[in-house]
Amino acid sequence: MPMAMPEGTRLNKYISEAGVASRRAADRLVEEGRVTINGRVAVLGDRVSEGDVVAVDGKPVGTRKGDVILAFNKPRGLTCTSNPDDPDNIIDFIGYPERIYSVGRLDKDSEGLLIMTNNGELANSIMRSRAEHEKEYVVKVDRRVTDEFVRGMSNGVPILDRVTKKCLVERTGDKEFRIVLKQGLNRQIRRMCGHFGYTVLELKRVRVMNIELGDLPTGKYRDLTEGERDELFRELGL
Repeated sequence: MPMAMPEGTRLNKYISEAGVASRRAADRLVEEGRVTINGRVAVLGDRVSEGDVVAVDGKPVGTRKGDVILAFNKPRGLTCTSNPDDPDNIIDFIGYPERIYSVGRLDKDSEGLLIMTNNGELANSIMRSRAEHEKEYVVKVDRRVTDEFVRGMSNGVPILDRVTKKCLVERTGDKEFRIVLKQGLNRQIRRMCGHFGYTVLELKRVRVMNIELGDLPTGKYRDLTEGERDELFRELGL
């Protein structure tokens, strides 16, 4: 007979998703007796069910439902910075009422999907290079995409004193291809193409992990769906 799965959310995960502390720090808060569930001092391994009131230092905390996680279709010409001195900074363009920042970046001349959030743990987990999270792009170049070019791009390209990781490359048009990367070097796709004598004319990111750009209009953003959020956190182990 299969074992029943424990109900509720692990306490350290709940606190982390509330944006109070990382899981490790949440465990320390519990060990120090600073966390309560429904007025009872919590212990390591406790789980939180719907309707439970969790407090840290006497202050109730919510869940990650309060996190801001947006999909934004960045237009060309915007800079992925919060510097107010840059007239093209992405934060002023979006004008979101809460403080958010981009998860990673796209070059000023590139466009497409950016994840915007106020959750630092989420951002760090996505950007962690060793995690090899997939990012997919559609690229238009100035020359015909040949079989040799596709093989060369797929097998790794020497740039920035290293060879890029092998990746999926597929021709989608006479002068267009899609590429799925699991690393994020500076201007990586443009440098890879340049190695073979190609110039990138248009570069659009269409997917980050399970989040797809879809038909989101340029310059607009949307909240991630509950399903997208749950899958994203699950893939990141958060």
